[in-house]
Amino acid sequence: MRHGNIRNSWCSQGLIASVIVLAAGLTATGCARLPYTTKTVHEDERVVVNVQREVEPRAYTHPIQLSAADLASILRGFSIREQQRLPLRWFAEEVPPKPLFREDEAQALAPYLADALQHVAGNERAHFEVRGPGNNPRYSRDVVAGWVAVRDPYLYLKVEYFHNQIPIRRSDNYDYNYPLTPPTPRDYILYFEPGRFWLSDDKEVRGVEYRQFLKSAESGGAAPR
Repeated sequence: MRHGNIRNSWCSQGLIASVIVLAAGLTATGCARLPYTTKTVHEDERVVVNVQREVEPRAYTHPIQLSAADLASILRGFSIREQQRLPLRWFAEEVPPKPLFREDEAQALAPYLADALQHVAGNERAHFEVRGPGNNPRYSRDVVAGWVAVRDPYLYLKVEYFHNQIPIRRSDNYDYNYPLTPPTPRDYILYFEPGRFWLSDDKEVRGVEYRQFLKSAESGGAAPR
């Protein structure tokens, strides 16, 4: 009988320890630090541009002077395809990538993104949202979102949403018709044309060699200062 009590005690202690480890793991995961907004550069119904502070040190060469026309020219060069798993990837690769921004979106975003890049520091990035009416305009928006940063000679762009339906935030946290949590950002494959300016840096991260692009005939712009 005594051996049975000891064994039960060990089992109980083991169960408690497992629960503690699991809870600690969930806490650590839930508390993962993410970039956070320090300043809003612009916000209206169409465009939101914020300055975000990176958690880990970055060697961005900010601030950077780019005109709205030059930045719009760069934005037009990007195209996108959603990352798919096999076997869907085989079919997805047969479909040409789509332009990341429509012309009206690039024109609307470029001035505010250019302004943000003049105010970001070496450990900050410019986060953007381009909004349109959602499938149900009362409850959602159609959103293209991501961020831009520069580390000479590269301009980096990361996409979080590409024409995804994002719920409109409401004040009532208990109304299930208005969820406050946006969907998880998806994985995308990004392209840039002309491809000779879409290069990998020393960490194998893709970026646009933007100064050379803006000097080229394809850009229609001038090199930044």
